[in-house]
Amino acid sequence: MSAAEPGDLPPLREVIARHGIAARRSLGQNFILDLNLTRRIARASGPLDGTTVIEVGAGPGGLTRGLLAEGARRVVAIERDRRCLDALAEIAAAYPGRLEIVAGDALTLDPAELAPPPRKIVANLPYNIATALLLRWLDRIGEYQSLTLMFQREVAERLVAAPRQPAYGRLSVLVQWLCEAKILFDLPPRAFVPQPKVTSSVVALAPRPLPLAPAARPALERVTAAAFGQRRKMLRASLKSLGLPVEPLFAATAITPTARAEELSIAEFCALARAL
Repeated sequence: MSAAEPGDLPPLREVIARHGIAARRSLGQNFILDLNLTRRIARASGPLDGTTVIEVGAGPGGLTRGLLAEGARRVVAIERDRRCLDALAEIAAAYPGRLEIVAGDALTLDPAELAPPPRKIVANLPYNIATALLLRWLDRIGEYQSLTLMFQREVAERLVAAPRQPAYGRLSVLVQWLCEAKILFDLPPRAFVPQPKVTSSVVALAPRPLPLAPAARPALERVTAAAFGQRRKMLRASLKSLGLPVEPLFAATAITPTARAEELSIAEFCALARAL
């Protein structure tokens, strides 16, 4: 289902000027004003008419408009910048009963508590907290149908990287252990106001029914932090930062002590975590 945008909503540039919503670097704000682009992001997240969409960092409402125009049954928009709340309220008035505005800091909120299932997260994340938010959401990743998120291209490449690729690291392991990750498309700096210095990417994350391999997350986090903390060293040296004898780990997993972190698969990191 697709719904046309109500004609009484003014252009975003006018809204930003009227409410004095100049983007703030301290909040990691870069607004998308082209509604064709925001609707493309909304469509990339799949059918929306049967779900509640949680949007983090709604700003003046560019993506919010796109989600509603593409037929989202309900949108819960989280925004900590109080300058944006009146602009979002105008959108809520144009779509009666379909937009709920939550004034708060996404780092202190659990999105799964804000809406009943089925739910999705779709967001142009503030660059300065994007990774921190994703790591928090992994705790309850099974609560979501999908996550469609905007990251700096460099971060997006880390999310999808495979072993032996330069971007492969701790974030790659933790995310892919629980999700299937795919870069959908890029947005150039000119798509944003103000223009960032980097290309951005829209990433689709589909939660796995079960983790890729058995492991306890705290142990997996410890192992990957140690291994990638000194990624140029062999594992027999980098894993010493765990503070315990490492030889039993290699004996239990048949992993070569002379391997380096970037060579191990996610399943092998999980084996180390179980041994730990």
